[in-house]
Amino acid sequence: MENNAVNTEILNDLIEINNDRVKGYEKAISELTENDSDLHSLFLEMIRQSNQHRSTLTQEIQVLGANADTGTTTSGKIYRAWMDIKAVFTGHDRETVLNNCEFGEDAAQNAYKMALETEGLSANLRSIISAQKTDLKASHDRIRALRDSVSS
Repeated sequence: MENNAVNTEILNDLIEINNDRVKGYEKAISELTENDSDLHSLFLEMIRQSNQHRSTLTQEIQVLGANADTGTTTSGKIYRAWMDIKAVFTGHDRETVLNNCEFGEDAAQNAYKMALETEGLSANLRSIISAQKTDLKASHDRIRALRDSVSS
């Protein structure tokens, strides 16, 4: 039973990270200019990706007989507030938006890495989390490449 509690806690943490990611990209979309239509499409894709991951994680929590969290992490809320403060000083330019998005992607990668390092994680959940981490890493790399192309 203890493993179920650990697995549920890990899954709920990852749900919150995906919720943070959705909120972060919604915030990023609101900061885009008319010239950033490519980013708008990309950010909508990132939101869809997190919604899909959240759905999968929620199903696994239900299999464990628990309830999924619906909120965001405290650090995610702090991150979004930091984006607001930083925007006051730096504006809403493309590079700033991409820097902020990469910061959020780094946080997601770290959360998934920590989840995979947890003792007692079932093989099925380890497989799901690993696949999602790989998927999110590809998104992270896309954001980084776009950010690098702007700053160079």
